[in-house]
Order: sequence, then C-alpha cells, then structure tokens
Amino acid sequence: MRAVLTWRDKAEQCIYDLAFKPDGTQLILAAGNRLLVYDTSDGTLIQPLKGHKDTVYCVAYAKDGKRFASGSADKSVIIWTAKLEGILKYTHNDSIQCVSYNPVTHQLASCSSNDFGLWSPEQKSVSKHKSNSKITCCSWTNDGQYIALGMFNGIISIRNKNGEEKVKIERPGGALSPIWSICWNPSRDEHNDILAVADWGQKLSFYQLSGKQVGKDRLLNFDPCCISYFTKGEYILLGGSDKQVSLFTKDGVRLGTIGDQNSWVWTCKVKPDSNYVVIGCQDGTISFYQLIFSTVHGLYKDRYAYRDSMTDVIVQHLITEQKVRIKCKELVKKIAIYKNRLAIQLPERILIYELYSDDSSDMHYRVKEKIVKKFECNLLVVCSDHIILCQEKRLQCLSFGGVKEREWQMESLIRYIKVIGGPPGREGLLVGLKNGQILKIFVDNLFAIVLLKQATAVRCLDMSASRNKLAVVDENDTCLVYDIHTKELLFQEPNANSVAWNTQCEDMLCFSGGGYLNIKASNFPVHQQKLQGFVVGYNGSKIFCLHVFSMSAVEVPQSAPMYQYLDRKMYKEAYQIACLGVTDADWRELAMEALEGLEFETAKKSFTRVQDLRYLELINSIEERKKRGETNNELFLADVFAYQGKFHEAAKLYKRSGHENLALDMYTDLRMFEYAKDFLGSGDPKETKMLITKQADWARNINEPKAAVEMYLSAGEHIKAIEISGDHGWVDMLIDIARKLDKAERVPLLLCAQYFKKLDNPGYAAETYLKIGDLKSLVQLHVETQRWDEAFALGEKHPEFKDDVYVPYAQWLAENDRFEEAQKAFHKAGRQGEAVRVLEQLTHNAVVESRFNDAAYYYWMLSMQCLDIAQADQSQKEEMLVKFHHFQHLAELYHVYHSIQRYTEEPFSFHLPETLFNISRFLLHSLSKETPLGISKVNTLFTLAKQSKALGAYKLARHAYDKLQGLQIPARFQKSIELGSLTIRSKPFHDSEELVPLCYRCSTNNPLLNNLGNVCINCRQPFVFSASSYEVLHLVEFYLEEGITDEEAVALIDLEAPRLIKKERKWQEITNSNSQTLRLDETVEHIEEDDPFTAKLSFEMFHSEDYELLVLQHNCCPYCRRRIDEPNQ
Repeated sequence: MRAVLTWRDKAEQCIYDLAFKPDGTQLILAAGNRLLVYDTSDGTLIQPLKGHKDTVYCVAYAKDGKRFASGSADKSVIIWTAKLEGILKYTHNDSIQCVSYNPVTHQLASCSSNDFGLWSPEQKSVSKHKSNSKITCCSWTNDGQYIALGMFNGIISIRNKNGEEKVKIERPGGALSPIWSICWNPSRDEHNDILAVADWGQKLSFYQLSGKQVGKDRLLNFDPCCISYFTKGEYILLGGSDKQVSLFTKDGVRLGTIGDQNSWVWTCKVKPDSNYVVIGCQDGTISFYQLIFSTVHGLYKDRYAYRDSMTDVIVQHLITEQKVRIKCKELVKKIAIYKNRLAIQLPERILIYELYSDDSSDMHYRVKEKIVKKFECNLLVVCSDHIILCQEKRLQCLSFGGVKEREWQMESLIRYIKVIGGPPGREGLLVGLKNGQILKIFVDNLFAIVLLKQATAVRCLDMSASRNKLAVVDENDTCLVYDIHTKELLFQEPNANSVAWNTQCEDMLCFSGGGYLNIKASNFPVHQQKLQGFVVGYNGSKIFCLHVFSMSAVEVPQSAPMYQYLDRKMYKEAYQIACLGVTDADWRELAMEALEGLEFETAKKSFTRVQDLRYLELINSIEERKKRGETNNELFLADVFAYQGKFHEAAKLYKRSGHENLALDMYTDLRMFEYAKDFLGSGDPKETKMLITKQADWARNINEPKAAVEMYLSAGEHIKAIEISGDHGWVDMLIDIARKLDKAERVPLLLCAQYFKKLDNPGYAAETYLKIGDLKSLVQLHVETQRWDEAFALGEKHPEFKDDVYVPYAQWLAENDRFEEAQKAFHKAGRQGEAVRVLEQLTHNAVVESRFNDAAYYYWMLSMQCLDIAQADQSQKEEMLVKFHHFQHLAELYHVYHSIQRYTEEPFSFHLPETLFNISRFLLHSLSKETPLGISKVNTLFTLAKQSKALGAYKLARHAYDKLQGLQIPARFQKSIELGSLTIRSKPFHDSEELVPLCYRCSTNNPLLNNLGNVCINCRQPFVFSASSYEVLHLVEFYLEEGITDEEAVALIDLEAPRLIKKERKWQEITNSNSQTLRLDETVEHIEEDDPFTAKLSFEMFHSEDYELLVLQHNCCPYCRRRIDEPNQ
C-alpha cells in the first residue's frame, strides 16, 4: 500500500472537522468560524461560508446530498443547501460538539456539552434531550434506527431515533478514558452492526449494537482524535496526537501510515466510493492522498494465491475453482507458491505452509515452519526446502529455519524471477535482469549460468516444458523466442506484456498485450482473440489470465493451431494439440484428414474420441487386410472415400486400382444407377436395362418407392414409374414424367392424366390431354371439374363436342336449382325432351307455390319449345302445334289469374277497377270447359262481383254472387260475400250500357256474361283483347283468299301502309308475323321496324301506351320477359 499526495492546502485556523458531498465532488471543512468548500478534483477553494460567530467544531452532509449542517462554539446549528445557502438556524444552551445526519430519514442529530437535539424537516421544533456528560461524538447505524453517543465520561449511549436510551456501554477506564471518536461500520455484508470506538485511554475497541464487545481492546500508543471507515467498511482511518493517519483493517490490525503531518490530526475521511483520503490538522493543513493497493500474489501451474483485505491470503485452484482463505491477522507483504509449498511474508516473520496431502485437488494448508525475522525484499520465491529473497541486485537463499545458505550478486537490477522446477533442494531459478541478461541459478550451486544476453531489459520470462526454448518479453513490449542451446532467435512478435509456454505442449506459447490474446504454435502465424489482462499461465487448453485483481481460467479451444498443423499434413502434431482441448467437430475433422492421409493410428485415436464405431470398423478392416499382405493404398483410400460419401472419387480410385466391379457394386448398393451404367461402359444395353429394372423391383419390394421410380425411369419403364408415383400422390414427379415423355407415347401420358384427375390436379391433366391432342377427354375433364368457361370455349371451337358440354352443364344447373338456365342449356344442346321436362316441372312448381306469373312465363316458354320442335321435326308438327295452342292458352290464363290472385290476397290493388272487371270476365269466359290447377273460381267470381257492383253492372254482380253461393267459400270471404249478396238486391236488375262489349266485325252489342265464351254471339268472331287492360281491341281477324301467298299478303299490307298514315286516321295498325298492335298516334312520323314496341315479343296484343309503360316498369316484355335490348327473333 502506497499513499500518493494529490493536493495540499493550508487554512489559517485548525481544521476540526470535514465532510464530503455524497457524490465526492465537494469537500466541506470547518476552519475557525468559517466553512471552506473545496473542489476535490484539484483542491481549488470554491467558496468560504460565513454564518457562525465562533469556532466551527463539526460539519455533516445529508446522504441525499441536498443539505449539510454545521455546529459551532456559538451554540448554533446552521443548515445549508447544496447551493451553499444557509436556510435554517437553531441553538443549544452550550457549544455544539458534533452533528450527524440519519442516512435514511435525514433526521439531524446535534450534540452539545449538556444535551443533544433531533430535528427533521417535517418538525417545527427541535426535540432536545439532556445529557449527564459532555457529548464528544455521535454516529447513526446504517438503517437509521439508532444513534450512538460518545461521552467525555467514557460512556457510550445507544439511543433510538426518538432519543430514548436503549443500550449503555461503560468502558473500564471511565472518566480517565474519554470517548473521542466513534463510527459504525457502513458495510451491509456484516451480520451485525459494529461500532468502532477510539478513546483517550489510547485504545481502539469494537462493539455490537447489543453492547457486547467484539475482540479485545487494541492499544494505540497515541490519543486518537478521529476515526472513520472506508465506504464499504473494509478499512479504518485513525488519526490523532501521533501526527499521522494510520490505516487499519476493519478488525483493528494496523496496516501502515498515510502521510506524516507536522501537527495533530483532528479529522480524516475517505472520499465516497474511492481510495482517496483527506486529512485535516491542527495547523490548518489539508492534505488529499490517493491510496494505491498493490497486487500481492503468486502462481504455480493451476494454483493461484493472492492477498485479500490486506491481512488474508486466498489460495484458488484455477481448474476446480476451489478457494481456501488463510487468516494471518497481520499485513501480508509477499506471497510465494510452489508445488505443495506456500510462503507468506508478514511484517515481522515469514510463514511457510504445506498441503496436508499430495492429492492434486487438496486445498488444506498447515503451517510447516515460521521464520521469525524481519526481511526487506522486492521479490519472494519458495522452493521445496528453501526460500529465496530478492533485494535489488542480490539474491539470498535461506533454509526454512531462517539460515542463509547462499547468496548471489547480480550485475544489474533483478526484474523477474521464477522457479522452473527440479529435484527437491536442487531447484532451478530463471532470473531476468534489467540489463537484458537472463540467468539460470540452481539453489544448491553458487555459480549462476548465463543463458543469453539481449540488448533490452527483461520484463517477463518463461521456459518451455522441455527446457529447449526461452520466451522473453522486453521493455519494448516485444516477445522474443530463443533456442536455449544455440542462442538463436527463433522469432519475435510485437505488442506483448506477458508470455507463457503451454506446460503440456512443447511448441505452443501464448502472450497477451493490447487487449488481445495471441496463441502461436511452432512457426505458424499467430492466432488472435480478444482478452483483457495479463497471461500468467498456459496449461492444456486453459489460459490463466490476471485482470486487475482477479485471476480467471479461460478455456480456449486449440482449433486454430490444430488446423495449422493439419494444413501441413502433420497429423501426429495436430493430434497432440487436439489433446489439449478442441471441439467434437475438430476431432472429427482431424480424424477424417488423418484417414485420408492414411495415418490410421492417429485416425483411430481421433475416432475413438468421438466414439464413431463405423469408421473404427473401417480402420480395423483395413488393418486386418494389411496384415494379410494387401499393400494397395489406392484401394484403401477408395474405401475411405466411399465411407465418407465421396463416391465419384472412390469410383475413380477403384477403377485406377483395377477393381471396377467394386465401383459397380457400390453404385448399385447406393441405387446410383446412372453412374453404374457409366461403369458398364460399352457393355450390352439390355444387360444394363435388366440390371436397373431388377434393382427397381427390389427397391419397390423393400418399400423404397421414390428410388424405385427413379430406377424405372432410368430403365425406360415409364408406366411402372407412373403407377408408383400416382399411388403415392407424387404430383411433382408425375408432371415431371409427363413433360419429359414424347407426345407419341399416348398410353403412359393417358395414365398420367388419369392420375392427375384422381389427385385433383385438373390443370396438369388438361396440359397432358393437350399434349397428346385428346380433345374429347379434355372436354370431359372440364365438365367433370365444372370448369365451364373452358368447356364452352372448346365447344365453340369444336362444335362436335357441343352435346358433351351443354348436356352435363344443364344437368349440373338443374342439380343446383338453376332450372331456367338448365332448360336453356338443354335447349341449346338440342335435348328438347329434357328441356320440356324441366319446364313442365318448373311450371308445376310455380302453380303449386302460387307464382302464377312465373307459371304463365314457363307455359309460354313451353309453347315456344313446341313451336321449335314443330319447325324442326315435321313428323311431330301436328302434335306440337296442338300442344303449342294448349300451352299458349294456359299461359294466358295464368297470366290473367296472377292479377286476380294478387287482388284477393294482397291489401292493395295495382289495377284499375275496369281492368279487374275485364280480367275476371275474360277468365270466367275462358274457364267454361275446365279449370286448370291452382286457378280458383271463387276468387274469380268474387273479384267479378265486387268490380261489377262498383262499375254498375248490377245484373252481372248478382249473377256472380248467386254462382258463389253454390261454391265452397273460404272463411275470410264468407262475411263479405254474404253482405254483398244482400246489398246487391237493392240495386237495379240491369247492367250499365257503357260496359257492354261491341263486336268490331258485325257491330253487335254482346252481353257481359256470354255463354259462348270470348266470341261474338252473332258472328262468332273471337274478340282480340289487350294483354294489359283486357279491353276488346279494334282488331278483326281475316283469312287470305285462295291463291294469295303469305309473301304477297305481306307485300299488299306494306302497299296499304301509306293510307294508314293519313291525318284523319288516329289509329295506326302495325302488323308483324306474330304480333298485332293498335297505336293511337297523333303524328305522321314513319315507324321503323326496329322499334322495340313493334317487334315480335309474344302472341299478345297491347295498347302501345300501356305496353310502353309496362316495359319501362319491368325493363322487359311483361308477357314473354324478353329484354328490350335483345335483338328480334
């Protein structure tokens, strides 16, 4: 331990007390009646603080660094802020002797000659307590629960934070030994709170919180004025009348002096969390010191001994991490360790320890000898029977009894000394001097042997295990390696601060420097990795590194040097390196390299390390063959390559050594049949194919389907390969096969397509069908997978497949309840029977579900279907025309009944009364023979009765009510019909003449109720009704005379057309092949044939205004539902 003065200053008055700011940046001193604030970094006086009127005796800083307090002989306490401003002042009845802040609550204790006070910021007043004696010092425990007060009468009073006394310690000296300074140990590692007490009985004592003394009193031989602990509690500072500050351990063992002074030391403190000490003296001197604790240690192989807490020695086993502590209870000055010996130099003696046993892992030491004598030396070395003391240029050899046996005087200062082993009592020492000389000394020989001399001073030395090479680190940080016998410099490396040879490998050394660890094997390049500290030992794969005060064993894989040897095919040397410690992967690499180099012994050892029985069997078989006389190394190497998976290299070697059959067997066993065929060369191709096919069958039988597929493909057996791939669902393999096959090979390609369909890959199936041009199968595929767009596209390009597309499409639509689309698809496919059946079913469903408008539409479609069949098939023409008229009739009936059903079922009517009147009359006349399914006569008569009554056709209404009486009436109509039957009798028995229909052929007025139906009673001419209002239209049907063809008639009608456009004619007649329209027109514009309202829509007649309105409402013909944007048919 050394104390280095950092700065010094001098005040005019005595320094009675001082305090550090908790962060260590400022120092507050009590000097005279002022406080001096210093910057601790350079000793600059920041500011003097004036506030007290008399001498300031004490100062203390709060733990949080926000406040500090000072106490003075003027009986006042001033509290200051960290900004050096006084904020509070209170007084006692006598001078203030000491102040101290609670480390937890920041409660301030201030002590005077006859009382002490407790104050905290939340209190309004100071809580004061009387004291029987003058209080000279005080100190809080770490947890802030108790405060110890030191009295002038030699008593220590321990009180709680409320001021109540809990423990009273009476010292043996009583009033003759005033307590002058006390301090609690701040360490949180201690189990008990320890109080250090210094009194003017010149004793240092330690007490527990309970008042029990720890250990004995320690005599000081001076009057102590101040005592303080280091931040972590490991050391104690003590100063007083001896004009110096002494450093003690926490147990009271004196370690040394920190700076001699010219007057009494009244105060000394340690800067928080550092090794800096400040001292204040009677003459006003302030001294700031840095304490430097040097490392005292020793190393031998895997045992490292070092000083701890200045008085203890810890021996650490670097491999097992075991530690043992030896308590010396005195300052440890030097340590040396060698084999089973340990030497410790204390101030007045040297202790020599030995291990209890020879066990390498034993860590129990016992004292073997004591040399009770004070020695001054720079270095200490221990051997089996001697200790070696080094002082400047002189070496002394002493026996364990303390007798000097030999002495060596060197030419220059000794810089490094190390025991390099030898028989007990005859060990050799390696000594390096400042002048660059390196010597070897044997402890039993007076004469030193000069090994070599270099130009630069020696810093570090080490000798290789075989003592053939010497590594030196000089003062220029260069590592130099010499051959001891020839004195030749083998190599040198820069940036080194320490060096160590590997104790288990002759050619390996490591050196550290510049934050890197460098490992060098033989004369290969250096391998570097990051490492902090100094290398002090190298054992196997472990490197012992000293960083600051801690020694650690770093496990370093020796991979890099091993590979350096491998690159040069030095297998045995590489094996030696690997034995020091490499990974399993490195062992395997070494084994493989040695095997390829036919170094079977090294390979065998290496494979044994990784427990690879497979390669060990190979090596054993090769060794057996060698014993039998085989000498063909190429054949051995071929076997090695085959084992390693390097099959092509193995095959080449087999061929070169004349064993082509072995290469063929190898490829066959590995199912690498392409290479096997190459080896067959120009042999019979049939044999090759037979060989591969057999191997494929074998692979298939042993459940190796993928290999079998590859073999069948190699042999050209595509169908078998496709079957295996298809059965296992290997689509990727199938498409690969299909794409590689020629389009002429239809059978395997069709098989591929079948498997694609089965495995739900229609895209690949389509690709395959296209490749072979099988369009029919392609169409079937599209239909099966319901890819209708592709199917329709093919059908358009190839009309012969139309039936194959539209019939399944229609069936699919029908299955998915899309019957209308299905019917159209059947019709498009030419399947009229199915189309008609679908429509009949749709019609029946619509009637059953009371969708009469849909029923009318389906019947109209049926009639159109019958018309198409009649045009296409002359043999069915008569039958189809009959059906056509029948379905047209039904379509009209359901179309009309739809309005009646809506009127009777729904709350509001969409038709005028006249329209409902006409509809119900029309329907009643049409139902004279039979009533179709779903049409209700009750609803019809009920509608007719109500509308007749409303329009004044009372006679007809009465007839309708009478008819209803004979029918089964639903309950919901019962009341209404009965009421109507009664009220109609109050009306006249005749019909309004305005409602009577007129025949436009014979001008006869027809009755409203016509037994003949919808024909004139006079001329039997059928009436033509408007399909919307069902009024009788001004149209008369006529027949052509014989000899006039349809074409001539049309031409004649066209010739007559201009006469129809006269202004005096308001009705315009437009006649087409299937429709006739009367149009009330006020203009004479020419009507084009493409007008949507004159086109062929259905076989119904409309007033043009009604028709236009209905088309605008529905966007299509209200009867046939043809959209207005569709072309005329």
